[in-house]
Amino acid sequence: MYKKQKDPLNFSSKISSTQRYMANVRERNRTMSLNEAFSLLRQIVPTLPSDKLSKIQTLRLATLYITFLDQALDESLEILQCPGSDSTLFNEKLALMFSKWRMENERSLINMQ
Repeated sequence: MYKKQKDPLNFSSKISSTQRYMANVRERNRTMSLNEAFSLLRQIVPTLPSDKLSKIQTLRLATLYITFLDQALDESLEILQCPGSDSTLFNEKLALMFSKWRMENERSLINMQ
């Protein structure tokens, strides 16, 4: 059998270390990107003051919010029929309506967890 030659410059170890370093950099960038996306989602989805949501809870709440918005459009809620209203006021009213809807449907949220 052939004897494995020693790598006098430790070349393979340096390649391995470089590959590991680059994989760590990619993973760090991926994690940062994911955290930024969740941060943005948390800003968009109305929450209650007591909410400290994990990532999975944020996704579940976003799903509920989308369901709420779909129902709101289907039912042509009064707030959505005011096209000329101030967008800040509109967003505040929508957040308030969602909070009320969410509290009324709290059982669904608990069952999802």
